[in-house]
Amino acid sequence: MSDTPKTPGFATLAIHAGAAPDPTTGARVTPIYQTSSYVFNDADHAASLFGLESFGNIYTRIGNPTQAVLEQRIAALEGGTAALAVASGHAAQMIVFHTLMETGDSFVAARQLYGGSVNQFNHAFKKFGWNVAWADGTDPESFERAITPATRAIYCESVANPGGIVMDLDAIGKIAKKHGLPFIVDNTMASPYLCQPKQHGADIVVHSMTKFLGGHGNSIGGVIVDCGTFDWMQAKHKYKTLVEPNASYNGMVLAETFGNFSFAIACRVMGLRDLGPAIAPFNAFLILTGIETLPLRMEKHCANTLAVATHLAKHPKVAWVNYAGLTSDKNHAIQSRIAPKGAGAVFTFGLRDGYKAGVSLVSNVKLFSHLANIGDTRSLIIHPASTTHRQLTDAQRVAAGAGPDVVRLSIGLEDVADIIGDLDQALG
Repeated sequence: MSDTPKTPGFATLAIHAGAAPDPTTGARVTPIYQTSSYVFNDADHAASLFGLESFGNIYTRIGNPTQAVLEQRIAALEGGTAALAVASGHAAQMIVFHTLMETGDSFVAARQLYGGSVNQFNHAFKKFGWNVAWADGTDPESFERAITPATRAIYCESVANPGGIVMDLDAIGKIAKKHGLPFIVDNTMASPYLCQPKQHGADIVVHSMTKFLGGHGNSIGGVIVDCGTFDWMQAKHKYKTLVEPNASYNGMVLAETFGNFSFAIACRVMGLRDLGPAIAPFNAFLILTGIETLPLRMEKHCANTLAVATHLAKHPKVAWVNYAGLTSDKNHAIQSRIAPKGAGAVFTFGLRDGYKAGVSLVSNVKLFSHLANIGDTRSLIIHPASTTHRQLTDAQRVAAGAGPDVVRLSIGLEDVADIIGDLDQALG
């Protein structure tokens, strides 16, 4: 018999990773540590914490015990070395690029992204002097063609929102590695249950925890996972925050001191510390609770979604359905390799009567909730061209998979017959 400890399964990690009974009270569920600050043992203890010589709690803007359990759990589920929870998915993206970029630097991103990310990258990031070059997520070679000497990272979603395109992470990751660039993957739509981007070349993984990780539409949060796979010292001329002596910490070089979890540390002590998008302890608690049922929810989400997509593909008022779980879908082969347990709960379809039909559909559903979110236990619907992607040009909307005829569904956990019935009555 081998003495090598067995790695717990996904469901076990989703319930137990990072957590232990509270040492003071014995509480089995991780408490909500609703405090702004923490008492130091003595002056030396305080000095060691502020100097990064030891780990512990200083101030909830930088870290919190409830948050710490959440971070350890998600790092375990993604196979990473460390994680940092922040206030939202957008905050996670901001902190990642704040850590990587200097004024004048750029990154390459797939154009098939959530509309809010397109807007953030195109407009908000320019105020920092950060530039984005757009690639086609369906053409991995387009990422390579967009790389310049100023490029500092490659970015894509594992499953694109709203278009449902499953990215060939292996191919894009090889390009990033070839050019010595960190590969960043937003894994929100798939969740670590369906896809672990680290297994396909990702160095950094981000999530909007608001979606499937939390799963109940009751809390906002984002997370950054350091996969521990990128050698920052090898590319030292590119990443000053990690490899240059840090004046905030007595000349410490973060990449040398913290090794394969140095990116997560840099995000916390240079990004979160100074920019401040901290996650609330209560939100961290709610998301932790949601993660405990993640594998069960994702199985049900995928089963319901495949049934709904199959039904709509035969509906006379539907022109097309874009769901990688369908064997006829052009993304099915990649999905089977990248996310073999299922294609997720979100997909788009096109209505034969275009924009007006989309507006009519979202106005007439009864079970579905018409709102701008995904990953809820409830079934959700939105017409992206009139809402989430409205700020984009017509050409940008089409390129992002949000043309005028497109409707996006996030299929929930209700009885599938009720979900299909509601769509049928609303389509008329």
